[in-house]
Amino acid sequence: MIDLHTHTFFSDGVLTPAELVRRAQAAGYSAIGISDHVDASNIEHVITKIVQFYNETQGYYKNIKIIPAVEITHVPPAQIASLVTRARRLGARLVVCHGETITEPVQPGTNRAAIQAKVDILAHPGLITSEEVALAKENNVYLEISSRYSHGLGNGRVARLALEQGAQLVLNSDFHTPGDLHSPALREKVALGAGLSIQDLKTINQNMQEIVDRLFPPGVAV
Repeated sequence: MIDLHTHTFFSDGVLTPAELVRRAQAAGYSAIGISDHVDASNIEHVITKIVQFYNETQGYYKNIKIIPAVEITHVPPAQIASLVTRARRLGARLVVCHGETITEPVQPGTNRAAIQAKVDILAHPGLITSEEVALAKENNVYLEISSRYSHGLGNGRVARLALEQGAQLVLNSDFHTPGDLHSPALREKVALGAGLSIQDLKTINQNMQEIVDRLFPPGVAV
């Protein structure tokens, strides 16, 4: 299993990065993306710490890959592109943007700005439009199906439009606490609950593996 959207105590999660990785490893995960929340005030601090953790720790793990990532969260849409550039320059291998979930007051225009900035993953994009989904496909931006209890309220719409437009999906936990880790059975239930099929879930799993393989090409030292 792979999860590309998790949080530690560098934002609003409860675990250290080491405990998160160890719990994921024990649960059978092959890759875990640590994507703590950032805006203009803390992006350097958070990414620097996560990259430091990766550099000093990855060598101790042979069967799980740690992905230094970041989630750009609740920032003005016009600021997203510059923060994406900054995040990549600072060493984030994966850039997630907190989409227009229907349960938080995310600024309108965030989904489109993130897609135009070519983030890697647009998290829980809520009432995303068909036009935005088509643009996500064009820009190779993955749309997230979320198991988080509130953000997942838009999953059905996201799944339907992605299937209609041929956009690529991922399925993440938005991990904050130990109980958030997926089991294979939970992943299947979340996918089916969003109106997806078992074959769709297999495609999602392949999408996520392709992301990891792009970040860590097989045969290249991590």
